[in-house]
Amino acid sequence: MNKISCLLVVIAGFSGALRAEIDVDKAKEIYGPCAACHGQFGAGGKKGEYPRIAGQHARYTYEQLKNFQSQHRLNLPMFPYTKERELPEEDMKLVAAWLETVELPTRMPTFNGDEDALTRLNMVEKVMIVPRAEGDVAAGGKVYQEHCGGCHGRQGKGRGMFPMLVGQYTNYLKKQIDAYRRGERPHEDETASEGILYQVSEDEIRNVLAYLTTLQNAD
Repeated sequence: MNKISCLLVVIAGFSGALRAEIDVDKAKEIYGPCAACHGQFGAGGKKGEYPRIAGQHARYTYEQLKNFQSQHRLNLPMFPYTKERELPEEDMKLVAAWLETVELPTRMPTFNGDEDALTRLNMVEKVMIVPRAEGDVAAGGKVYQEHCGGCHGRQGKGRGMFPMLVGQYTNYLKKQIDAYRRGERPHEDETASEGILYQVSEDEIRNVLAYLTTLQNAD
């Protein structure tokens, strides 16, 4: 078994352990303060100020919370919340596992006619449709599949330690890419001056982001 296969086995085992038993009520209680920024259903901010965390892989979310806590990934609003006295490791694992189970539909719901007003409102508010971004979709798809799909998945759904990109607001993705390229955010398995993000042009990035917005309704 090669190193990559071993890593994927470890990641799969870790993710399975995170999802094994989820105390939903406790997870929602832990998530409560997060909703102020990430939204009631974890959809993030429409202007790209906060990421979508609903449906994100538990392994990735947990690792980012740990990175915020250790300040390996600098984020001043997240640091005080993730300090050990406020968010213990077991709570990080629990909320990460629960968030992975949260599904946000990409199509408006069909009502049966027997829902009350609150149920209908919640059904509509959970819908997350990322607006189509400008760019050459075909060109973006070629760059993505050649350089990004191996880690983030051919449909952008991520896997293990590699985050889901599809369904994320375009402005947030662009902000993070810019942070990587400025060396302000560490990119896993890459040094500060290597990796695909430092080799592609602004036009190629725009095209990739446009391509990702076409995948949100893909099976």
